[in-house]
Amino acid sequence: MSVLWITDERFLDHDTGRSHPERPARLSAVIDGVQRAGLADALVPTEPRIATDAELLAVHHQSVLDSVHRVAQAGGGRLDPDTVLSAESEAAARLAAGAGLAAIDGLDGGEADAAFCAVRPPGHHATPVRSMGFCMFNSAAVCAQALADRGEQVLVVDYDAHHGNGTQDVFWEDSRVMYMSWHQYPFYPGTGGLLERGEGSGAGTTINLPMPAGATGDAYRQGWDDAALPAVEAFAPDWLVLSAGFDAHRADPLTSLGLAAGDFADLTDAIIDVVPPGRRIAFLEGGYDLDALADCAAAAVAALAGTHWRPEPATGGGPGGEVAVAAAALLP
Repeated sequence: MSVLWITDERFLDHDTGRSHPERPARLSAVIDGVQRAGLADALVPTEPRIATDAELLAVHHQSVLDSVHRVAQAGGGRLDPDTVLSAESEAAARLAAGAGLAAIDGLDGGEADAAFCAVRPPGHHATPVRSMGFCMFNSAAVCAQALADRGEQVLVVDYDAHHGNGTQDVFWEDSRVMYMSWHQYPFYPGTGGLLERGEGSGAGTTINLPMPAGATGDAYRQGWDDAALPAVEAFAPDWLVLSAGFDAHRADPLTSLGLAAGDFADLTDAIIDVVPPGRRIAFLEGGYDLDALADCAAAAVAALAGTHWRPEPATGGGPGGEVAVAAAALLP
């Protein structure tokens, strides 16, 4: 199977400063990891494109676009204590948001079986009204919105260690998009409780699995099998958008979860099975230990390519199984 490999050197121009964890070396690590895994023959290099104002405004308020533009045009600065821009950051963020739209076009055209958007900055914390948490525009949400607006049922799965509050907010009342997330809880940004399940026409289309510190891959897989998959199958998605953050790895300096690269291989393999080839799009989100990021990203890309790369085994024996039991009890 083939994978659209959507990236651009301009993502390296988003300069957050020497001490910031969301740094250009992250993208270099992902590229190196995929090369070491021997996946080059499965990749179809594809250019992202700049997302237009209209495409961003389908998800964000005008004030979000204005704030990013103002700070970038001033030469850089902070949108909040965590979210740092340089002069080139607005262009990088628009490219990241446009990468998913390029992926849709390529998959529609039969150019590959899946897409991996190796982009930065990440996006899943950006809400309709606010950039935050290293994120300017919500690339995964822009992609899912575009698909939903043309009549598709879209599943967004997020296994980043931080809850994708922005993506949840965008689709909180939208029955066309199901949002499912594992994340460390309680932890930044403080959202993603078990009972947060959507409202209005979107009631029941948000599924949160808030994991305790130290949770291992067996608890993640139990949550998928027992609580998420039955709801996903009832929802019957046409497309999958995967927020692929790798900071749940046990070596990550910002989190306290217990996953390994083998878990990301297993999770990705299970998740993508809910939609047919040609309708699978993944976005790089978090992951801040460079060696772990390289291994985990390669494991996920390998799963998208229909092969296996497990530089370390899956994990088990940690806490978190009780979350799966509690979430399964909420199913209709």
